[in-house]
Amino acid sequence: MRPSPAEIVRTLVAGRLAGLVHVACRPGLHHVRHVTDRDGRVLLLVPVVSDLTAALRATGPDRPLAVALDVLDLPPAAGAPSLGRALVSGWVRQLAGAEERAAALDFAEVDAVGDLLDVGTRFRLCRFEVEQAQWDRAGTQRRIDPAAYAEAEPDPLHPVEAVLLADLADRYADRLTAYLCRRLGLAGVDAAPRVERIDRYGMLVSFGHAGARQRARLAFAHPVAGLDELPRLLDELLPPAAGD
Repeated sequence: MRPSPAEIVRTLVAGRLAGLVHVACRPGLHHVRHVTDRDGRVLLLVPVVSDLTAALRATGPDRPLAVALDVLDLPPAAGAPSLGRALVSGWVRQLAGAEERAAALDFAEVDAVGDLLDVGTRFRLCRFEVEQAQWDRAGTQRRIDPAAYAEAEPDPLHPVEAVLLADLADRYADRLTAYLCRRLGLAGVDAAPRVERIDRYGMLVSFGHAGARQRARLAFAHPVAGLDELPRLLDELLPPAAGD
């Protein structure tokens, strides 16, 4: 198994990665902090003094503004492949009162930034439901059904993927190498396997000589529901050698 395109888009726009917002019919891109709530709706934390806020004010409170959020994956290590780019769009509106306060709590569940304390004064929250979604990777563009996007869940390992890979290389180095060689049928000079990416469904492994590296995907026995499940799963996959 592997993540579906809808899951990849949900993962990329969840809020760990930086995003750029484009406002329809207006030039330029806006750097903005964002997260998605449990239903996949996008929350934007916008400074009161900003071009994006000015654009929202120009349309008025009862006229939503069409925007697109562009998020590019950041691979966890040099040489690791990217998950690509996610593009989601919809009609954004500025929140106020109790609705904005509730949205601030939703934002804090994903990213408890200190500027949330200034929502309503120095910052405002905006929200849009995803009407269109697209996944771009390796020159290929794929439209994602908005309903599939809303039903998908972000990968729980993605926010800490770099830390997990470093931990695998440190704590499980010998056992991991033996496991990968066994699973991939590698021996001696053909080995040098390395885990490049890890997600709830498995690991992407590269192996072979420099300049002629190959990649293979190794699936877990079952998807990881949360980060707390991973140590137990790794202990099952990588039992200590006799005498350890």
